[in-house]
Amino acid sequence: MADLYTNAPPVLAPASAEAKNVLIQANTVESILPLNVKSLRYAVGAAELIRGVSFVVQRGSRNIVLGANGAGKSVLLRLLHGLLPPSGGQIEWAHSNAQFKQAMVFQRPIMLRRTARENIEFSLRLTQRGHRSRDSRGHRSRDSRGHRISDVASAAEAALDRVGLAHLADRPARLCSGGEQQRIALARAWALSPEVLFLDEPTASLDPTATKAIEEIIHAINKTGTTIIMTTHDIGQVKRIASRVLFLHRGQLIEDAAATPFFETPQSPEAAAFIKGELLW
Repeated sequence: MADLYTNAPPVLAPASAEAKNVLIQANTVESILPLNVKSLRYAVGAAELIRGVSFVVQRGSRNIVLGANGAGKSVLLRLLHGLLPPSGGQIEWAHSNAQFKQAMVFQRPIMLRRTARENIEFSLRLTQRGHRSRDSRGHRSRDSRGHRISDVASAAEAALDRVGLAHLADRPARLCSGGEQQRIALARAWALSPEVLFLDEPTASLDPTATKAIEEIIHAINKTGTTIIMTTHDIGQVKRIASRVLFLHRGQLIEDAAATPFFETPQSPEAAAFIKGELLW
């Protein structure tokens, strides 16, 4: 796969000073990390899809949840993001404002019937319905993520510029290609300045060129301080992105290791077989 990327043009242009000022927000509230997951379970009827999973996520890391289809990767992300209620165990964030400091991008991006810019503006305005800070005269000045309320338009434009789509700002988002829609979804999430970004197989349906673009954006988001928690079954992608690998098999966390030792010296027969491309089921 990497050879197919050799001649692909770069997607990310250097960010302007204005874009950096808008997108990289100072962290003026307490961190929601580390995230402690303890004996997490999720069952549907008699079927236990997540079985006693425990791990800790540290700030700034790139965590890849790896496993075959049906291993429980997407279910785990939805549990961590609060989209599903756990059947047992604990999900403990370091601060109570966790819901305002995380975002999620799905395998199939959800585009509103609006332009690319308006998709991002709509998301930013939704955050203003949460807790807002006030200025010295009691007027609402910032939303729950620290954005100045007057900065919504410039934040949306800066987000599109950062993912190389400024020229598509006024195009209806649903008329963009699959790869462009995924970049809009990432721009929309990035504009929220999340401390944690969940990514559920964001390149599963994309070609190599579009995949390279998405991976560049993921690295760029991480460099601004956002912690990545992402699912994939693509071993090559894990090697390109991960600082740490969480290997799931049949709902159990079989292995939790830094990326390099995971691939060089896997500690479980299931992980070793998966790396070799052998079927586990």
